[in-house]
Amino acid sequence: MDVMPLLLLVAGSAAIAAAARRTPVPAPLLLVAAGLAVSYLPGVPNYTLDPDIVLPLLLPPLLYTAATESSYLDLRAQLRPVALLSVGYVLFATFAVGWVLHLLVPALPLTAALVFGAVVAPPDAVAATAVARRVGLPSRITTILQGESLLNDATAITAFRVALAAAVGEGATWAGGVGEFLLAAVGGAAVGLVLMAPLHWLRVHVKEPLLQNTLSLLIPFVAYATAEQVHASGVIAVVVVALYLGHRAWEVDFATRLQEEAVWKMVAFVLESAVFALIGLQLPVVLKGLGPHAGAEAAWYALVVFVVVVAVRFLWVYPATWLPPMLSAKIREREGKPGWKGPFVIAWAGMRGVVSLAIAFSIPLTAEGEDFPHRNLLLFLTFTTVIGTLVVQGLTLPLLVRRLKLPRPDTRAETLAEANAQAQASRAAEQRLDELLSDDRNALPSPLADRLRSVLERRRNAVWERLGQVNPVTGESVDDTYRRLSRQVISAEREVFVKLRDARYIDDEMLRTLLRRLDLEEAAAYREAS
Repeated sequence: MDVMPLLLLVAGSAAIAAAARRTPVPAPLLLVAAGLAVSYLPGVPNYTLDPDIVLPLLLPPLLYTAATESSYLDLRAQLRPVALLSVGYVLFATFAVGWVLHLLVPALPLTAALVFGAVVAPPDAVAATAVARRVGLPSRITTILQGESLLNDATAITAFRVALAAAVGEGATWAGGVGEFLLAAVGGAAVGLVLMAPLHWLRVHVKEPLLQNTLSLLIPFVAYATAEQVHASGVIAVVVVALYLGHRAWEVDFATRLQEEAVWKMVAFVLESAVFALIGLQLPVVLKGLGPHAGAEAAWYALVVFVVVVAVRFLWVYPATWLPPMLSAKIREREGKPGWKGPFVIAWAGMRGVVSLAIAFSIPLTAEGEDFPHRNLLLFLTFTTVIGTLVVQGLTLPLLVRRLKLPRPDTRAETLAEANAQAQASRAAEQRLDELLSDDRNALPSPLADRLRSVLERRRNAVWERLGQVNPVTGESVDDTYRRLSRQVISAEREVFVKLRDARYIDDEMLRTLLRRLDLEEAAAYREAS
């Protein structure tokens, strides 16, 4: 097995994603563009998306990281719009886009067109989260987009399976399709509910951080595989487990949380970078064998499908936003009158991604050995739709948000809330410290007791200082200065330790112990001031 293409993909995509952080262009778009450019360089191997790899091996960890970083409470508060988008919109888009494609290409059977509709129906979890993070959307819109992208893959995959069964003549019925959808949704949720408590118990009771992180890496695959084994939705199972574990993460040992955060950031960075690069690298694959539809005809089909995909989302989002308040006084009282700007952003933030391409590549040959009707055309249209939404909508979304002047997160109000929360926690900690020190069994010399109190005081004051004035000479806030001085002082200690090691006064094992102690102190100083 030649691993060099895989190593080149990971290394190249990571380098481009890192470079994107220094440009105003979102990393997903730069990676897709680089993939498109590289795909025709001489000597570049063919990177064909294998659905047997993407769906069970790439999708679970990407969903898991997105779900653990989401808020269960926020998602529950926005359950209605999330459900309308992740279920209602996906089904609506499946039928609307499929029907239009059937009219556009009469030789394409309606069932095969519905297969394509299901393929391009779900916006991508990775793209939505990456762009929402970059443009600073209001928290409610971000929650809705994240919630939709976490659950819509399950709806799309189920709709795809039902439409595919009908297209290849397996006798699918409407009743059977509804039953399969309910089995996937309810079964996936049930598997997640069954697994989440035992998995959380293991996370709490396994005290070794390395074992904890190994368990953490296995969790999304276990949840996905278990659900798929009983013909339920692995996507929903992963999301349910991840939301629960993220909500209860505070119960896990601090060392595990620190290591786990670093591990999953690395995993998410590598996978997201490789996924978007893979999208661009698919161009030679989808163009190969396009056949009689190549050229201007295929380009015309791609343009029409792209416009329809974008328009269908607007046709769903505005009624789904405005009708519930009109029909329910309770919703109207709780949420007020919805404006037009928020729905517009939600409708425009419908980028498609690697899941659509992976599902498209899973369209099989029929039992007779003949190609699925116009399979290569469907692959091409999926590719152009994914690229079109990523480029057109992804590039224009930041400008759109600025032009609409949506309310950005109030950083001062957030800092004030953080300071009040820290003040309450510090008071409780100080009270507990006084109780502990009053017990003779916990007697400490005065310097050490004062040090404990000073740490609490510093932690409490650090947040309030962010609301204060900046240094007129350096332009730094007080906590920025504190952070800089802490690092310089610790750096001086670190240099001495290295010199002592080089002089053979201490050995490397002792150096590692001392450096780790300084690293933890530097991390504590950084987090105190951040």
